Amino acid sequence: MESAKRKPYKARGLRNNITKQEQKLWNLLRNRQFHGLKFVRQYPIGDYIVDFACRKEKIVIEIDGGQHNEPANIKYDNNRTSYLKSRGYNVIRFWNNDIDNNLEGVYIKLKEFIENSINH
Repeated sequence: MESAKRKPYKARGLRNNITKQEQKLWNLLRNRQFHGLKFVRQYPIGDYIVDFACRKEKIVIEIDGGQHNEPANIKYDNNRTSYLKSRGYNVIRFWNNDIDNNLEGVYIKLKEFIENSINH
């Protein structure tokens, strides 16, 4: 595991190398455009750096590529999600393919997820 001191630097590097799918989703989330919620990118939570987080409402959004279908990565992602949930975060995941081909559907699913997370 990396030291906690290195996390901000790694997160900064990830923010500087945003994927096209992250950029598309960030365009929906940035500047409180999505339900007035403030999201941050590449945010460290414990030993993990999440793609997007709304700290106030404790919501994490992850974007997954095809490598996340491999057994070792599925296990890692499940452990990661369990850890984030243990810290009080609600986690939603989207596939790169969905962001590329069905951004409207992603928007609708995210809207429903956030409404349910905030109201519960």
